[in-house]
Amino acid sequence: MSESREEVLADFQACTGIEDVAEAIYHLDEANWDLLRAVSRVMPPDTQSFGNVNPDPDVMIVDDDLDIRVPTAANNQPNLVVVGNSLDNSPIPDKAKTPDDSYPSTSAAKSTTKMLKFNVQYCDRVIKVELPDSATINDLKLRLQREVKVAPCRQLLSNWARLTQYESTPFSQLMLPDVNSLNLTVKSNEGGLTADEENSVTEKLNGTYILNVKFESRTFNLKYQGKKTILEVKGDVYTLTNIHVRNQIWSGWPPNIDDNTMLALSGINYPEHDLTVRRGTLSHNREKKSMPIVQIDSDEEEFEDASESFAVDDEYFADNEGSSTKRTDPLIPEDIEDEIVGSITFCEQFTARYGPVHPAFYQGTLDDAIKEACSKPAKDRKILAIYLHHDASVLTNVFCTQLLGFESVMQMFENNFVLWGWDITFESNRRRLQQSVTTSLGSTAAMSLRNIPVERLPVIILITKIRSTIEIFSVVYGNVGVNELLSSLIECVEVFSEHQRVEIKEEEERAERELVKLEQDLAYRESLEADRAKEEAKRLHERQENETRKRLESEKALSDAKKEAYRKEVEASLPPEPALGQGDSITKIRFRLPKGDHLERRFPTNTPLKVLLDYLVVKGYPTEEYKVISSWPRRDLTSLDKGQTLKELKLCPQETVILEER
Repeated sequence: MSESREEVLADFQACTGIEDVAEAIYHLDEANWDLLRAVSRVMPPDTQSFGNVNPDPDVMIVDDDLDIRVPTAANNQPNLVVVGNSLDNSPIPDKAKTPDDSYPSTSAAKSTTKMLKFNVQYCDRVIKVELPDSATINDLKLRLQREVKVAPCRQLLSNWARLTQYESTPFSQLMLPDVNSLNLTVKSNEGGLTADEENSVTEKLNGTYILNVKFESRTFNLKYQGKKTILEVKGDVYTLTNIHVRNQIWSGWPPNIDDNTMLALSGINYPEHDLTVRRGTLSHNREKKSMPIVQIDSDEEEFEDASESFAVDDEYFADNEGSSTKRTDPLIPEDIEDEIVGSITFCEQFTARYGPVHPAFYQGTLDDAIKEACSKPAKDRKILAIYLHHDASVLTNVFCTQLLGFESVMQMFENNFVLWGWDITFESNRRRLQQSVTTSLGSTAAMSLRNIPVERLPVIILITKIRSTIEIFSVVYGNVGVNELLSSLIECVEVFSEHQRVEIKEEEERAERELVKLEQDLAYRESLEADRAKEEAKRLHERQENETRKRLESEKALSDAKKEAYRKEVEASLPPEPALGQGDSITKIRFRLPKGDHLERRFPTNTPLKVLLDYLVVKGYPTEEYKVISSWPRRDLTSLDKGQTLKELKLCPQETVILEER
């Protein structure tokens, strides 16, 4: 189809006169956006005349197969169609009502009433109550009062919604099943809930519900906080099944609820509840009215007007479909100066507008986000996703609430991406983004961003770093569905993961080589250090030996000097050797030296032993180092009294003594 959907929608409204954008989109969806089929569907050939017909406004009637009950004028109780709970129940056939039938009564004839059974769990007992379908919750509480002796005003029934406006509604209008299981608790005397009840309600409000929604042959497992409303659940199911909220027929919701009821207060099972949804059908019977001849191919000016009206109506339609956001403040103010402040403001305003259920946005500059995603080792690297927002695009609301809030999409972003967001609603913020992209990614990337039209926003730009190159992998535009978005993300992750595995392997091999080289360098440095230590130890040992040798030499020289001085002193005091021929007054002493040499000297017989020893000192044999031994009897002369004479020692007329080293 060459025409865009905006053009087809504008032409369809011009041909059929349908002003309700939601209704027009419904018919185009049914016809797969084929303009002629959609026009023929709304205006059969026998009604496509252009004469004067009844100009009354269009009348829409509901098919019988939609299974919707119409409230009677006599009964002012809320009807399920009014509160938006389309249940899968069979229609009740119309019958004549008497004035007594206007209000239900528990005394109705048994032949015309249906009996309902209630199994009420209270403490450790189960109370069985059977009431006709014309009875009310008040009647049930009165019956329970007789059993448990608790006033109805203090009775709190759970396992269905706690809406007081249904207290007096007949069970027949609540469309209850034949057998109902309820829990009964008692309010405190001061009013309100008991402490246990308050804790239970608080837990459910802050807890997570798992809704198992069955549609045809598929089952969707949806997770929601207890604060989510039923309308928000239906909106998400619309995204998954393409069944608009007004056409959804549900089974499994409690009977007395409306679309604004929170899950925690709806009475469904916690934490998991089963539901079923199917598609309802609507047919429109339009009275003939005058219609000017309309050309399918409108001129350019008419098309521009139609596009403008479509943008306004679609935003109004989105707001009426239960969106809780009001576009009062931009996500980023105009002329933002600090990119970090703009990023933080974007995250805060996005959460305030679309709720907390969305992927986490990185808070910082674009350059910081690129470093966080791409400037890490391959095993820690992620894909950078840049989300560009524009409030003027009709795709923004659905994309932010439905696609970005989808569980699988959030998990995909959390595990594999760094998501950075920016609002380009204002031209000043667009220019700032262009500057940042040009600086960080280059002019080519900035040019590709500049050429994205507003009607295709929001977009998600996927950026990867493969090898050393940072480049744009793909651009996901806002006119995609959940499956297309997931497919694009998965494809990007698969391609990135394949390159990442190769780079991780290369980095590991490189790291191993670096480790081997580092170990070799370390071993070499350790060897050098060991050699240096050995050389230093050798030098230290040599220095110590030299110092010891010098010290010993110095000590020896000093000792020798002392010995020499002592020797000279002894030599000066030594009496001279007596001359030969003095008879028995002299004695001849022969000294056998340690090396085999001999010394001879004559001494007077009255010479003290000390003179003999002094002679040996003069000859270099001090008594401290040598012992003087007489041959017979063997005696150590150095140990005897040195004042004894040689004669007294019987060392005359001649004697040989032996010198031994000590």
